[in-house]
Amino acid sequence: MDASLHISRATPADAGIISRIIERSIRVGCAIDHRNHPLVVEAWVRRNNLEQVQTWLSDPLFYLNLVQLQDKPIGVAMATVQGRVAFCYVQPEWFRRGAGRALVQDLETWLATRGFSHIDLDSTRTSEAFFQRLGYGHGAAPFTASGLTVIPMDRQLASPSWKADRGAKS
Repeated sequence: MDASLHISRATPADAGIISRIIERSIRVGCAIDHRNHPLVVEAWVRRNNLEQVQTWLSDPLFYLNLVQLQDKPIGVAMATVQGRVAFCYVQPEWFRRGAGRALVQDLETWLATRGFSHIDLDSTRTSEAFFQRLGYGHGAAPFTASGLTVIPMDRQLASPSWKADRGAKS
């Protein structure tokens, strides 16, 4: 991870920039998935609009984090209290520079502190190799939803050392 990357929990004040990051990542970074089909793009963007982001930020069932590089927001990710990574969006010009990895690792830490050792997510074709590099494997068979190929993936987290040490005798 780039030392100048900073991860923080997103706040309601971040809603506007988060919705812009998501929209740009969908429109530019996920073209392989939507093939620039206007109805698919608009439906995907609409499901992640400013009002929806504001709802997620005010709901304790969701954890959104934001990654910044030199105080410039470049990515966002979200997990649910049900043990799922809901999404990870990074500005396309920052792909393959550690921002997505940092975001997902932060989500995994958040989920692990809540007792989860197994994490599920639904990937796109654009993100499939990224999640595989992070240790996620294929779950169920891919399916199509809203014009997009959805690839179920999952990962078993390593037991945190504090859990392993709990039963150890000194």
